[in-house]
Amino acid sequence: SSDLNTTNDMPIVYPPSLGALGLVPFNVNPHFLDPDPNSRHMGETREQRITQYHEELNTPPVLGLREGSVLLVEGDKATLLGVTGARLFLRGKAPTEHLPGEDFSFLLKDP
Repeated sequence: SSDLNTTNDMPIVYPPSLGALGLVPFNVNPHFLDPDPNSRHMGETREQRITQYHEELNTPPVLGLREGSVLLVEGDKATLLGVTGARLFLRGKAPTEHLPGEDFSFLLKDP
C-alpha cells in the first residue's frame, strides 16, 4: 500500500507517519467486508470509509480484498487469486466487482 489511510484498525497512539512500504502504488484494504443489511452495527461500513477517503484529491485506488482472496504480484503483473472476489474503488467512480483470475496489472502503473 502507498499509505495507511484506509486501514481497518485505528492506531491507539499517533504514528510518526501514515506512509506504508510503498510496494505497490495503490492501497489494499485486506479482510474487506460487504455491508450486512441485517447487522445492527450503527457505524460506517468499509465502503463508506473508502468513499470518504476518495473525497480527498490525489488519493490512489483502493483494492478491497475479501477473506479468501490474494493479489499475486510478480514483476509488472498482478493477478487476483483465491475463492472470493475483490472490490475496486477509484476516486470519482462507482466501485466495481472483480473475480479471481482477473488481471490487475494496470494498478501497478503510477498514475
